[in-house]
Amino acid sequence: MNSSYISSRGIAAEFLGTMMLVAVAVGSIVMPQLVWGSVWAPEFVLISAISVGFVLFALIEALSPLSGAHFNPAVTIALTASGDCPVKKAGLYVCAQAAGALVGVLLVNVFFHDAVQGLFFISEIDRSSIYVILSEFFCAFALVGVIFGCVRGGSAKTSMVVGLFVGGMILATSSNMFANPAIVLGRVFTEAACGIAPMSALYFVIANAAGAVAAAIVFGWLYPKKLRAGEKCDAFDCSTKDGQCGCNGDPGAIGP
Repeated sequence: MNSSYISSRGIAAEFLGTMMLVAVAVGSIVMPQLVWGSVWAPEFVLISAISVGFVLFALIEALSPLSGAHFNPAVTIALTASGDCPVKKAGLYVCAQAAGALVGVLLVNVFFHDAVQGLFFISEIDRSSIYVILSEFFCAFALVGVIFGCVRGGSAKTSMVVGLFVGGMILATSSNMFANPAIVLGRVFTEAACGIAPMSALYFVIANAAGAVAAAIVFGWLYPKKLRAGEKCDAFDCSTKDGQCGCNGDPGAIGP
């Protein structure tokens, strides 16, 4: 698929994929909290890690052929910074992702709340600690780095790697890895334990975008698309055809 090509199906795939991802990210916390009455934080984190990791793997497998399966404005920003995704296409993808996030959290609120209580809530959970914000920068940096490494390194297991990586990072980081401005947006509008206050959300979005751009720079250097004269990739031998390096397919695609 040509990374510069814009299709309505690709935009729809970004909307639907982000909608389902946000619904799972929020619903996996709402369900044990409101249905089971659980107050045990480790249970929330474990359920979220498993749910998000599994569903992300499935979504990338299903929708990657249509859009590249970004489902994350930070990933789209990183691909734009690296020159793999045109600005116009990136703008349409980000709009679709934001709309998908809002619909996703709306669906969760419908599934688990009485309509009389309202369909949108504004979270009051403060997550503005510098340590948590640094965690979000690191999570976005690491996520984009893994994606670049898998895609440009020619991995056939990118969808599984990304799903496992996200699940593991949810368990291992102080922010429980949002690393996705669309998920941050969705979590503003929930009263669940995974929510985030609007001002904290702004800090998270800035950290995610900065981490994504930093990763695009670092991993773009580690895995260049084209080699200089006489240069050869050290990590993988891919310089045998027209100076190309890495990408065997669409450089804007996450899945295989």
